[in-house]
Amino acid sequence: MDLCDIRNVRNIMAAFGLKPRKELGQNFLTDHSVVSAIADECCLGMSDTILEIGPGLGVLTSELAERYPSVIALELDEKLIPVLKYTLLDHSNVRVINADVMKTDLSELLREPFASGGVSVCANLPYYITSPILTMLLESELPFDCITVMVQKEVAERLCAAPGSRDSGAITLAVAYRGSAELLFTVPADRFLPAPKVDSAVVRIKLYREHPVDPKNEELMFSVIRTAFCQRRKTLANALS
Repeated sequence: MDLCDIRNVRNIMAAFGLKPRKELGQNFLTDHSVVSAIADECCLGMSDTILEIGPGLGVLTSELAERYPSVIALELDEKLIPVLKYTLLDHSNVRVINADVMKTDLSELLREPFASGGVSVCANLPYYITSPILTMLLESELPFDCITVMVQKEVAERLCAAPGSRDSGAITLAVAYRGSAELLFTVPADRFLPAPKVDSAVVRIKLYREHPVDPKNEELMFSVIRTAFCQRRKTLANALS
């Protein structure tokens, strides 16, 4: 089943009596080349298990299932669970869980995969909750190999910004402390159904096994960073004071 065919997407939604939920940021990807590229690039061949956040109709899930031994997909919208059981019927290596990733004990859920073949995260994140999810994943200190996310293009540019550039900010340093971020490619808005108002981009973060710096007080370090960037028009001294 071609889940990138808009006719198939509309037919499936109609058959299950569903419409994209704006409040959950549901925009379904309909470009096979983009889906394939994300699946190919998401973990650099480092992981046996992929944790997918927000599988939607399963378009990316099915591509991941064809490439990796195991896929665990967390879907918040309970109405999409029957759809995923239908679209992923041929993929026995996929486990779909109706759960909110922000309320899930990932250390327990992924205990065995972490101990065996490694885990990477792959997600097409809703714009409204991109930062909370990404922050949670990074601050969890779980031993993910890579975190690959599709986010708003402007956010992607901040995540991957060079030190001292206009796009650089607190989130840039939070990512750089924990891994190496690379903007892989952009995705035009018209590759989604419904189309969002802005373009997206795919970012891959390869997590460090050891942090590049060793602060005496990590909490204080990030407090200083957030304060330094929260009022850009002030001098650094005034902002910190």
